[in-house]
Amino acid sequence: MINFTIGGLIVFGGIGYQVIMELFLWVRDRFNKSQICTVFSLNFKVVTSTTAVLLILGTIAFLVLEYNNPETFGSLNFAQKVMAASFQSLTPRTAGFNTIDIGKLSEAALFMTIALMFIGASPGSTGGGIKTTTFRILFSCTATVLEGQEEVQCYQRQIPPALILKTISVMFGSLMVVIGSATLVELTNPELEFIQVLFEAVSAFATVGLSTGITAKISAIGKLVLIATMYVGRVGVLLLISAAVGDPKPRTFKYAEESLLVG
Repeated sequence: MINFTIGGLIVFGGIGYQVIMELFLWVRDRFNKSQICTVFSLNFKVVTSTTAVLLILGTIAFLVLEYNNPETFGSLNFAQKVMAASFQSLTPRTAGFNTIDIGKLSEAALFMTIALMFIGASPGSTGGGIKTTTFRILFSCTATVLEGQEEVQCYQRQIPPALILKTISVMFGSLMVVIGSATLVELTNPELEFIQVLFEAVSAFATVGLSTGITAKISAIGKLVLIATMYVGRVGVLLLISAAVGDPKPRTFKYAEESLLVG
């Protein structure tokens, strides 16, 4: 009961208020047998589908990686392993709860947790990370290139170029923050394993709260770095940069196009 209750709260806290409102209106219309046909927004479709896929793939990954680990899933029966794996797939997205000892996870499972924390929750939610919509747009961009197309599409809708540029900026800025934070913490705490330091940095950036148990061992300077990382992750990389740079100045000219090699 506790697992399902907390897990449900994690899902609703991570999908965003707009998605919750659209779902509420859809349920209300169905309950009242309204003749109005509810059309879900692109944001709703992307958030719900991406959240479901990440939950399923994360559950399978943790189940495979930790199935025989005696310090995590090894002593559980199959049903308990599935529940523990699903909860572990949910909690890195926004919550920070854990039903197993995070410090006992294998390095592969730790890296999987880092990836889920970095993706995080959805826009307009209580979670952090780069957001599920950012991850989905980047995935759609990759699929578009592989298909030899030039227009990024998702659920029969075209993604505006300006939104794609913003998505790339969020991804690049977030990576720079995480890399810088992990590097500084590792420099001030060379005795700690880097995978654990990276875990702490991503957890701070995504405001998750999970830890492998090394937080108390981190130096004062390292803790200040993590505090700053939490602040940047919660406020947003682009918002902080735009606040520092100021209002954008419109350009009165346009350069000629020229191609270059990529990849």
